[in-house]
Amino acid sequence: MKAPEKRVAELLKAARRILFITGAGISAESGIPTFRGSTAAFQHGLTEEGIPFEEALSRPSFQRYPELSWKYFFQLERSLRGKQPNRGHEAIAALEGRGRQVCVATQNIDGLHQQAGSSLVIELHGNLRRLVCTRCAQAENRVSFDALPALPRCPACGEILRPDIVLYEERLPEKALDLLAEEEAAGFDLVFSVGTTSFFNYVVEPVLAAARRDIPTVEINPEETPISESVAFRFPGRAGLVLEKLVGGAV
Repeated sequence: MKAPEKRVAELLKAARRILFITGAGISAESGIPTFRGSTAAFQHGLTEEGIPFEEALSRPSFQRYPELSWKYFFQLERSLRGKQPNRGHEAIAALEGRGRQVCVATQNIDGLHQQAGSSLVIELHGNLRRLVCTRCAQAENRVSFDALPALPRCPACGEILRPDIVLYEERLPEKALDLLAEEEAAGFDLVFSVGTTSFFNYVVEPVLAAARRDIPTVEINPEETPISESVAFRFPGRAGLVLEKLVGGAV
């Protein structure tokens, strides 16, 4: 019997359309912290004010206390400053071409998949450095937040700006979900779940749907998740190392 690594490498080599669903685990190797216990503000899940970070970064809080939310938007942006794609991002991007189409649906807001060269990236939770006006919807991309005032305002209408990310108690962007549905309807030959806890239905269902149709599924995650027993292949390791090995045998 072939080793799982070799079998998945063969599947990658033969696949024409591949879906990667990625979460915080793939960016951890770039030094990007998770919310809880990884930054000074969110140790023990609390902000400096002693409230849950989910509350500070929620839609109701932003509407009532935008200065508080922006305090932590700035901190999140600083945590991304200077971070570069790692070998996991690069391995996924390296699969493009040679007759393959690669779709990345990510929960991350750091833009590292695009920096690595992936061309079809569906940002399920948005992008932190893309700012949008809360009134006129004018948008702009920022390299950093350094030059912004404590409460940034739209240059066109003067209303408060916000990062184009999904806050707590907000719905996911319909455009992103519609695009993912379109890609799923076109079909995939292989589906990966990488570095995500697979807690939310919108990242679980594409994997389970593929498994039900006997489409090969792969999970890469150090810890077991709700989908671990349903996938065809599971690799309990760091995303970058595992992806580098798998893709190395396919390109």
